Amino acid sequence: MVFSGHEPGTPAYRGMLLALFAGGVATFSQLYAVQGLLPVIAEYFAVSSSDAALTVSAATLGLALAVTPWAIISDGIGRRRVIAIALVASVVLGLLSSAAPSFQWLVAIRFLEGIALAGVPGSALAYLVDEVSAKTVAVASGTYISGTTLGGLAGRLLAGFAGEPAGWRWGVAAVSLMAALATLFFLAKAPAARGFTPIRNRNLRSIGAKFAQALRGRMVLLYAQGFLLMGGFVAVYNYLAFRLEAPPFLIPTSLAALVFLAYLSGAYTSVASGKLVIKFGRKNTLLGSIFTSVLGLIATLSGSLVVIIAGLLVFTAGFFAAHAVASGWVPVLASQARAQAASLYNLFYYIGSSLLGWLIGIPFMGHGWPLVVLCVGGLQLAAMLLASFLRPARSR
Repeated sequence: MVFSGHEPGTPAYRGMLLALFAGGVATFSQLYAVQGLLPVIAEYFAVSSSDAALTVSAATLGLALAVTPWAIISDGIGRRRVIAIALVASVVLGLLSSAAPSFQWLVAIRFLEGIALAGVPGSALAYLVDEVSAKTVAVASGTYISGTTLGGLAGRLLAGFAGEPAGWRWGVAAVSLMAALATLFFLAKAPAARGFTPIRNRNLRSIGAKFAQALRGRMVLLYAQGFLLMGGFVAVYNYLAFRLEAPPFLIPTSLAALVFLAYLSGAYTSVASGKLVIKFGRKNTLLGSIFTSVLGLIATLSGSLVVIIAGLLVFTAGFFAAHAVASGWVPVLASQARAQAASLYNLFYYIGSSLLGWLIGIPFMGHGWPLVVLCVGGLQLAAMLLASFLRPARSR
């Protein structure tokens, strides 16, 4: 009998979703653990805000460069095994980064940690598509994205609360220990692969053909969504803490970290977006999500802390809904090159995070928050323009 995927309500389906949720928590808590500590790191090592942001960009750049090799490896040895190796290696490197003797060493170890972490986003969605029934892909992928959302939130909050009284090193170490627990949970709950067929003895020509297939047509428009939207999203969270800790707000690090609670809105919309796709279609849901994010971004120009936080909630909710739609659309379109397509989406996604998340810090240092909003808003409008060329598609 041909395996058609685990169905909702079965133990294997629940185990799959719980395991990928935990994998998302472990990955993104570590990837962005230092983001809430950037002002503390900048002061500790006597570097600029833009330089401090390199600790985030180094990890996301390592992830971007390694996500494709990990995807190729997962085609041969299996998605579950790759995710397990990646999580264990990342925990070890995360603990090492907390003991970095200099800023240069911290950036270098963070780069290696990003390379390790790349195995999770490079394989997770392909693992999910392989193992769950086709009709549940949109909702199931939203559940994985919600795990990445809560992981990012938990890592930033834990690092911020531990880092202010005890120093940034203890903040980073605390996040790595939390990720270790999530990794153990993944290993316990992730079901053995049943829908995976290994691909072995491939040459460079066949690999190139797969990636060429994954770069066709609508795929490039979806990759652009990841690049533009993620670049702007990371820039907002990289530099908002600097704004809040400076006059007129003068908010301490532990309280400034609370702005990451806005991620809770993203955890909700990541899952809810799957239901909206079924009702309105992928294209309409994507465009509506980006537009919602733009409205939230504009609100952060306010001088009122309450309005800034409300705007951040809306901005974050819109971003994660758009990300869930775009990333979940990729493996559906690329039915014969799923791992390669997912890895290319992640490549553009994290290059956007690394490059744009750092570059936007340069105008921020010279001109403040309004120019950050202008730059990020331009990226969002460009994403909407490109998304308008996508053909409407219903959930499938």
